[in-house]
Amino acid sequence: MRDLPVRPPADTVPDGAATRDSAPSGLIIAVLAAAGMAVSLQQTLVIPLVPNLPAIFGTSVDTASWLVTITLLTGAVATPIVTKLADMHGKRKMIILALSVMVIGSLILAVSTSLVLGLIGRALQGLAASVIPIGISILRDELPKERIGFGIALMSATLGIGGGLGLPLSGLLYESMGWSSLFWVTAAVTAVILAATLFIVPESPVRSPGSFDITGAVVLSIGLTTLLLVISKGSSWGWTSAPVAGLAVACVLTFLVWVPLQLRIGEPMVDLRTAATRPVLLTNIASVLVTMGMMANGLLTVPLVEAPESSGYGFGLSVMDAGLVMAPSGLAMVFFAPISGWMLGRIGGRWMLIMGAATISVSYLLRPALSGSIPEIMVASTLAGLGAAIAFAAMPALIMSAVPITETASANGINSLMRSVGMATASAGTAAIFATWTMTLEVGGEAGVRPSEAAYEIGFILFGVLALIAAVVAAFIPARRGVGAVPQPGRGAERVVRGRIVLGTSRAEQVIGTVVLTCPDGEQVDWARPDFDGHFSLAYPRDGRYLMVATARGWAPKVLVTDVTGECGPIQVLLDDRLTVHGTVTRDGEPVGGATVTMFLGSGEHTGHTTTDLRGRYEFPLPPSGLYLVAAALPESGDAHAEKVQVMAESVTADLDLGRAEVPAP
Repeated sequence: MRDLPVRPPADTVPDGAATRDSAPSGLIIAVLAAAGMAVSLQQTLVIPLVPNLPAIFGTSVDTASWLVTITLLTGAVATPIVTKLADMHGKRKMIILALSVMVIGSLILAVSTSLVLGLIGRALQGLAASVIPIGISILRDELPKERIGFGIALMSATLGIGGGLGLPLSGLLYESMGWSSLFWVTAAVTAVILAATLFIVPESPVRSPGSFDITGAVVLSIGLTTLLLVISKGSSWGWTSAPVAGLAVACVLTFLVWVPLQLRIGEPMVDLRTAATRPVLLTNIASVLVTMGMMANGLLTVPLVEAPESSGYGFGLSVMDAGLVMAPSGLAMVFFAPISGWMLGRIGGRWMLIMGAATISVSYLLRPALSGSIPEIMVASTLAGLGAAIAFAAMPALIMSAVPITETASANGINSLMRSVGMATASAGTAAIFATWTMTLEVGGEAGVRPSEAAYEIGFILFGVLALIAAVVAAFIPARRGVGAVPQPGRGAERVVRGRIVLGTSRAEQVIGTVVLTCPDGEQVDWARPDFDGHFSLAYPRDGRYLMVATARGWAPKVLVTDVTGECGPIQVLLDDRLTVHGTVTRDGEPVGGATVTMFLGSGEHTGHTTTDLRGRYEFPLPPSGLYLVAAALPESGDAHAEKVQVMAESVTADLDLGRAEVPAP
């Protein structure tokens, strides 16, 4: 067999990284949660001040809105890229990079009110959105197993916590110290968190090195940018306007190029085969809907309580007071995180996601009847926050229990991207509702158009129904063992063993399969999808004996009993038993050489043909599962015969008898 290169091991923590026992788990949780809240805070800090942005930057309302939109765009584009790099090159390293960029962006915003610099600063702040999914992955790798549930619940909830606390903080800072104070505070706090990360957060040893799919990253970035521009600008530009229609077409065409591109690459930017599995796909769909519900809590409640009393439904609160109404919702997510972590270990992620989505749904469906007073609104808003805390704790647990350990950061990054899409969609949906159901109201002697009471009622009912749909979607997530439980084992227990599947053929052939590592008793440890050259990485908790099961399309699986240690080199798995459709063509009981054998799908499509050897034998590589027709013929005599065969994941024998030879007529 030809000499095949195998990747060198790279299991050690890079020089300069903190050791995994350098800090108590509580400190690691606190630092990463603070980083997550700082990131989510900067995403919402500007939203209450949107009406003031044109005056601050001396520009139009539409142009000023880009200070919000650009953060969303850069965050969505950066998240899948940075999380992929985190799995490849180090999670702590990528968090430090993201926080450093966020400090720079905050300083730019603090020292200038130039629109160009403001857009640059907001774009840099958005690049830090990847901190939350990477932080979740670090917690899974580094915490002791009894703390993983709490850590994941708190880190995941920071998206809502930061948003809830950002509303009152924004009003307080702006009214007391002005625009620049928001970003001096953000820069200072983020700098402290960055320093704490350098000294406290350890680097995870779990890596999945390989080549980075630059083309896939660029095409994905174009697709996400066009998608989010359509969602975020459709209402203001007009859903049927030429720019929106053009962006929508570009978005569709881009993803039509990107999807097959990812399926043809051995190490894609996004593993679509894993993303399309039922647990991951349904969790991501539910995540979009649940995040829409979480985001709508502020989008509907804040303008409701700020509306003037003359509207017949509003309370005339200031920006700061409206933020204080929302503060209990964010605080509820903080205080409920330990309970969410405890629940995660008791009932699993699937039931928690159902419960959280249902709670959000109930809180919204009750809102038309619970908007008569500030206390009623605060109770309903806090109930939505509790539902979000429960659901957000479940999402990363469901994702991480359904993907390889070496891909947890990138998988959480895609889930985080789905949440960003949910946030943008909720914002666009709310804007559309407010623009459709309006009333004319005179305030301060000037008449203006404002959302009517019906707009808020319709909004609450709509987002309540969407949250209910999320609960139904979550109910279809497989409730099998290992899906939705707290990821194990934690506390930096894993190391990584690398290897390669080698096919027993001299022809170049892509490896499309899986590798599973289990304990001797059969309990799964990790799994991986190798690249097209067969390279794979598997995480394992401790040195010892394991079972490794390797499969590839068209080849019989192989099980190895192997000792895996930190000193062992790459493991090579040879698959040498090719699965085939084969048989013998006979006539009058004698083998027929030179017969043409053709194989078709049951629907008639040609899949291959060959000629029998002198002993009448033929062979086809095993095609995908399905119903096929195998036909044999002797063109000279006209003898022919066909058989239906059902192809599964095993070799198929189909012997074909051309019948008794007929004596030609004289």
